[in-house]
Amino acid sequence: MDLDEIIFDNEQTMDKAVDHLKQELRGVRTGRATTALVEYIKVDYYGSATDLRQLALITVPEPTQILIKPFDASSIQQVVKAIQSSGLGLNPSSEGKQIRLIIPPLSGERRQQLVGQVKQFGEQAKISIRNARREANKQVDKAVKDKTLHLSEDDAERAKQETQELVKTYEKQVDDLISTKTREVQSI
Repeated sequence: MDLDEIIFDNEQTMDKAVDHLKQELRGVRTGRATTALVEYIKVDYYGSATDLRQLALITVPEPTQILIKPFDASSIQQVVKAIQSSGLGLNPSSEGKQIRLIIPPLSGERRQQLVGQVKQFGEQAKISIRNARREANKQVDKAVKDKTLHLSEDDAERAKQETQELVKTYEKQVDDLISTKTREVQSI
């Protein structure tokens, strides 16, 4: 593995951490109904945990409602159970072959809990980014020590600086995502 590959792999790992954060933030409730709120709820469907979006049509007929129409009507009870145990604080009501979720307005206390959850997601992403930096630095140090890449100390130091710049860039992206989502949660 050469120096460019180490840096490229490092950047990909950091990018994946930011993408994962974006996915997590989509599922945080903001007072408005959105399909992203329930798409990734795991439903026990014939013994396997399956994303709700693979089992049902999810729509938003009104700004405060989510309508879920399972493709298999016999799975309604499993879907209801999964929503209740998801920790979203939503109470699904089963209406024949569909499930309706009413999104109540957020209380001040619940908003603060959600802001805390958003910040925790951001911190987890930053930890992943820093772990990627540590792994890249280990690979560079190992290459210098083993003399596998014929790197000079200056080249190794430049690679570490480049990695640090990537960390700063990706941590800024995380901070921007967190502040945007925090404002979203607090303003609605």
